Amino acid sequence: MTFYVENETENTFPFDVEKLVSLVGEAVLDMEDCPYEAEVNVLITDKEGIQEYNREYRGIDRETDVLSFPNIPFEKEAAFDIVEENEADYFQPDTGELILGDIILCADRIYSQAENYGHSVKREFAFLVAHSMLHLCGYDHEISEEAKVMEAKQNQVLDGLHITRECTDERDT
Repeated sequence: MTFYVENETENTFPFDVEKLVSLVGEAVLDMEDCPYEAEVNVLITDKEGIQEYNREYRGIDRETDVLSFPNIPFEKEAAFDIVEENEADYFQPDTGELILGDIILCADRIYSQAENYGHSVKREFAFLVAHSMLHLCGYDHEISEEAKVMEAKQNQVLDGLHITRECTDERDT
């Protein structure tokens, strides 16, 4: 699995960002039985940056905590067989990895939400990565039934990695 991580902010984190992205991303893909090695791009920006991306790509002129841009138009969540129909559109020619999509995280919101929710910055960061990875696998939360499924899956991944709301350990997992 390849996770390209770029931090365009001056924010630093008290853990290895690349390691945590990889750990959470791989846990989601394992849970979803992804049969391919995958590639995901992750950008960490600030609140002005994410507002700009949100305005440009979604027509919503406000900041948010995370944006997900799936590359695969799943008809059913995590039904990876759809990529076999158009391999050229979904696989990186140089590596053969499945291009899942892009994630944009807002560093400012990661810190503020961790404080508001009373848990660690690491937990908030990992939660947003898990949430976004599920979007890249075709999950959504527009209706309450979908939201319940996503929430259960997010919790399953984070609990399995021992990154819980009670966890105050910011060190590497």
